[in-house]
Amino acid sequence: MSRSSLMPVFDGHNDVLLRLMRGKLPPEQAFLEGDNIGHLDWPRMKQGGFVGGFFAVYVPSESTGVDVDALMTHPQYDVPLPAPLPLATSQQVTVHMAALLIRIERASKGEVKICRTAADIRDCIDTGKLAAILHIEGAEGIDPDLHMLDVLYGSGLRSIGPVWSRPNIFGHGVPFRYPSTPDTGPGLTERGMELVRACNRLKIMIDLSHLNEKGFWDVARLSDAPLVATHSNAYAISPHSRNLTDKQLAAIRESRGMVGVNFATSFIRPDGQRNDDTPLEEMIRHMDHLIEHVGVDGVGFGSDFDGATIPAEIGDVRGLPRLVEAMRKHGYDEATLRKLCYENWVNVLERTWGQ
Repeated sequence: MSRSSLMPVFDGHNDVLLRLMRGKLPPEQAFLEGDNIGHLDWPRMKQGGFVGGFFAVYVPSESTGVDVDALMTHPQYDVPLPAPLPLATSQQVTVHMAALLIRIERASKGEVKICRTAADIRDCIDTGKLAAILHIEGAEGIDPDLHMLDVLYGSGLRSIGPVWSRPNIFGHGVPFRYPSTPDTGPGLTERGMELVRACNRLKIMIDLSHLNEKGFWDVARLSDAPLVATHSNAYAISPHSRNLTDKQLAAIRESRGMVGVNFATSFIRPDGQRNDDTPLEEMIRHMDHLIEHVGVDGVGFGSDFDGATIPAEIGDVRGLPRLVEAMRKHGYDEATLRKLCYENWVNVLERTWGQ
């Protein structure tokens, strides 16, 4: 299948920068030439119709010694969260990972672009370039005075999740717990509230995916931007703490916001299991529910490629056409498919960035 015949896919979340940072090959080479490791590299993206997305900068914690894969096959589980990270270490890793994306852009000779406007994204889709959004997943690398926020914004940062699941100075994340509601503890701190205000001023998108429910409502109360969860699913189908309740979905709809469907099987399956033997129909159930509660203009993809166990039927980014075809057979028409696959993301970013 030629690239021109593929449905374009713009995606709400991936962790390829973390994988490249940990890899053995030079990151620019591994990504641009392809290393066939994990879920993503540029040659495979072109084969799958992947035209762009949010590239996460995530600072990993040291191992807690818990076998998370084994734990998440239990009927019930509560994964212990790592301790908060020190600022100096977090800043070093944050700068390292942001530099990886900047170097990939430079080495690509025009094939990859870090996008700062919706017009940038549209141009990339039209011309066959990869549209990359620099995104922070967990703001551990940002200091209390937000100096680093300005530095990163100048480097192209246009999206930020104040927390990953572990706590930091800005707030409290939601744990990996099943079964559990997302109402798991306190929300944003005073510094977290100031971070939200600063992001509003700079027109940086705020990602709600790892915030607990109190943090979600803190952002909803403070923010003047659309409410966006880049990689989250429906709690009504999978009662996992990482998923969104119908009340949260209603607030996202009211704000003209967006939810990206997460491909992680533990957030798809009604039993909360990390198991790649998960039919695509289970993902489409989430899409149906999200469309019902958020609207057809507020749903897209948030794959979590290179950061999650995804359905074996997808495999890696080259499996996206199989997912699109399953959605087509389910009954989504071509106009709906275009919205879900890429148009909704571009439109919500335009509403958020004001460009």
